[in-house]
Amino acid sequence: MIVVMRANATEEQISHMTAQVEGLGLRAHVIVGAERTVIAAIGVKRDGTKESLAIGDGVADVVAISAPYKVASLEVKSERTIVEAGSLQVGGEQVGMIAGPCSVENETQIIDTARAIKKSGAHALRGGAFKPRTSPYSFQGMKEEGLQLLETARDATGLAIVTEVVATEDVELVARYADVLQVGARNMQNYRLLEAVGTTDRAVLLKRGPSATVDELLLAAEYILDRGNSRVILCERGIRTFEGHTRFTLPLATVSYLHHKTHLPVVVDPSHGTGHAYMVADMSAAAIAAGADGLIIEVHPDPENALSDGYQSLTFNSFEQLMIRCRKIADAVDRYL
Repeated sequence: MIVVMRANATEEQISHMTAQVEGLGLRAHVIVGAERTVIAAIGVKRDGTKESLAIGDGVADVVAISAPYKVASLEVKSERTIVEAGSLQVGGEQVGMIAGPCSVENETQIIDTARAIKKSGAHALRGGAFKPRTSPYSFQGMKEEGLQLLETARDATGLAIVTEVVATEDVELVARYADVLQVGARNMQNYRLLEAVGTTDRAVLLKRGPSATVDELLLAAEYILDRGNSRVILCERGIRTFEGHTRFTLPLATVSYLHHKTHLPVVVDPSHGTGHAYMVADMSAAAIAAGADGLIIEVHPDPENALSDGYQSLTFNSFEQLMIRCRKIADAVDRYL
């Protein structure tokens, strides 16, 4: 349930009601909006909980939350959440553009990519230092050395760094280098990992699992939010269906649905969603038209010789052309890049 405070509620009243919620054995999440402050009371309610909270000083109303995901729901926070991490902003009028290779391979590759995507207008650099691969014999990433190269790229360009964390024991290490911690599709329901990134002060990019429902994605986000980290970005990267003409099926209806259910920003990954470089520009434009708050796109200086996902990676020139096209679409829907 949520405790809705009056518009003129004082800080003392808000603090008192937060303590009241916690005194009832519930977790309190204070959410300050443009017009009101609400306290989300999460946990198992006793009989009479609603009535005991409703009589508190400064309380306007106590309302039950119907959605299974509580803190992520629009019922708790009606204003859109804007996540800022270094040079990246997602959730406002700007469409956040994240680009870079699937994996960090060497210093020249990542520095050249960072400079090229920044020149084209990207806001953040993606690159995997830890790579969870289907085959144990595939390239697994450069690990901490890769993180150090990403840090070098940030120093050279000023771009925020988005990189994946694959294990709870690596969270502290990756958080030392990254601006945004990516939780990949394979780990969307790794609840211990979700809780671990939820305790950090880093923004989190949470990718939808290939067989997960949208409600399951929102409940995964709830694990992060429940630990106190409000800087969560949802990512639609395609789901597994019977179709074989693309790597996954990219359902852009997810963007609209999520915007009607949650205040969290939504980005789209057209690279994994299609698996074909020639489709990425079309689906990027379509995602922005559908209301996506950002895109995450694979870009490589030499896709033919990439160590991973070269077939879905754009060249520097094709990314530049994509950005030109996406600016036109963003302008048409009152957004900007």
